[in-house]
Amino acid sequence: MKGGGIRLNPRSVKIRAITFDVGATLIEPWPSVGHVYAEVAADFGVGGISPELLTRNFGLAWKAQTGFDYATESWFHVVRESFGEHAARLPVEFFPAVFNRFADAEVWRVYDDVLPTLEMLAARGVKLGLISNWDSRLRPLLANLDLTRRFSSIVISCEVGATKPDVRLFAQAARELGIAPGEMLHVGDSLAMDVDGAEKFGAIARQVLRQSALIDVRQIGSLTQLIGLVSAD
Repeated sequence: MKGGGIRLNPRSVKIRAITFDVGATLIEPWPSVGHVYAEVAADFGVGGISPELLTRNFGLAWKAQTGFDYATESWFHVVRESFGEHAARLPVEFFPAVFNRFADAEVWRVYDDVLPTLEMLAARGVKLGLISNWDSRLRPLLANLDLTRRFSSIVISCEVGATKPDVRLFAQAARELGIAPGEMLHVGDSLAMDVDGAEKFGAIARQVLRQSALIDVRQIGSLTQLIGLVSAD
């Protein structure tokens, strides 16, 4: 296995808090980004577009982003790129409609390993927090998914004025949780945003990859593996 950064020996490190990324870590669009896009487009009379094509295009458009600021117009640009040649058929009213649609809890799915893990960690006295690159839709979405009450700290990029991997987000979470950097474990789906950012701050980090082969000691295949990294006392 390859990998670098801060290594975790549960016998020598006392983890007092675990922070989580949100998208692709705790929740995912359901049934997919493309299905939601296609559904809202059909509401505006633009039908017959493959959800699978839209999901694939979204993935390409998202990967092409650099310095994404999570502003509304930036999201509109990603949506236009996702629709490709079909974007010209969409009325201007479509873009705020699909943006607002992703504020609805029913188009998101909480991964199966999330709630059992959060409950077990809380039972062991571990403080829980969120550190997410997101916009103003996140707080109401978390409330509607009944996730807000599970976290003592929620740090969102749009409120901080910076995005991960900027250490300011991790520092704010540590302050709110009342812990030192080395007592914090951060978990997310991105090596660059989550793992590298957390390790630069001085925290421990893990990348969650539920459907991929693990090739780095800092990767886990399920959030339930976090339980083995936390002492029961």
